[in-house]
Amino acid sequence: MIRMKRHKVLIISLVVFAVFIISFSFYAYQTLMSPNVLVDQPEKEFLIPTGSTFDEVRDKLHEKKYVNDLLSFSVLAKLMKYDQYVKPGRYVLSSNMSNLEAIRLLRSGKQEPVNVTFNNVRLKPELAEKLTANLEADADEFLRLIQDTAIIAEYGFNEENIMTMFLPNTYEMFWTTSERELLDRMHQEYERFWNDERKSKAAALNMSPLEVSILASIVESETNKIDEAPVVAGLYLNRLERNIALQADPTLVFAAQDFTIRRVLDKHKEIDSPYNTYKYAGLPPGPIRAPSIFAIDAVLNHEDHNYLYMCAKEDFSGYHNFATNLRAHLANARRYQRALSKAGIYN
Repeated sequence: MIRMKRHKVLIISLVVFAVFIISFSFYAYQTLMSPNVLVDQPEKEFLIPTGSTFDEVRDKLHEKKYVNDLLSFSVLAKLMKYDQYVKPGRYVLSSNMSNLEAIRLLRSGKQEPVNVTFNNVRLKPELAEKLTANLEADADEFLRLIQDTAIIAEYGFNEENIMTMFLPNTYEMFWTTSERELLDRMHQEYERFWNDERKSKAAALNMSPLEVSILASIVESETNKIDEAPVVAGLYLNRLERNIALQADPTLVFAAQDFTIRRVLDKHKEIDSPYNTYKYAGLPPGPIRAPSIFAIDAVLNHEDHNYLYMCAKEDFSGYHNFATNLRAHLANARRYQRALSKAGIYN
């Protein structure tokens, strides 16, 4: 009788143990392999700021409704020691990911890059805002760096010409790029751009890369027409060679720091500024915008001609009338001034 009872107890124990094993195995499988992240949701980016703790990551996953079962995620994360290896970054979590897949991704630190794009930038605060828009880096801190004379001197620039180091384009970076790393990257891109061929072309013009960039900023401000830019560049190079003041209206707009000006007047020509190319011959001390690649190449590959004067066309097409002498230029200018007045543009 006793033997039968022991046998019965053993069978029950085995059954209970089997049920436990099956239940545990099922839960373990569920914890590891079942969809638990972005269940029936599209893929989304997940940002982990620098210095984040595991608790902060976990709470954010819960608050943003990325994870269905937070307990199973937390248990597995700790078993995989993810709580000790939280890595900042921008991660793209897929639809219906399992805990195992999500934790492996986050623990690996395998970030998805972002695109950093900027163009049409005139001033440093504007540059800082655009460059850091898709990054963890802080715009104010980046602005502080590019206004620090000691720091920018390390890259070979000063407070007047530092904007020439930034070439408008689209760059792929990690979201966690710091302010100083961003500055380093922009300098690397500048150095890569100014290869031996471009440096050789600049030298043939008796100009440094810096001077080419400053002139390019004026050319680009005069015309956004790629086919016309080499003509405009050739005109300004002709004036520089003859030591004739550039008399570029966009430099007056920059000197006035009023970018709403649509019609340059005689009063603007009286502004006392090194950027007033009506008052001072030669190039200004710095660019009037971050010059684009097409504008720089337009200077380096300028069109040879005898033009010394230019005036916007009266059809407002964005193109210009060019002249080799003052008489023809004044005739062009009168037509344009009449068109401005007819359109009601007085300032």
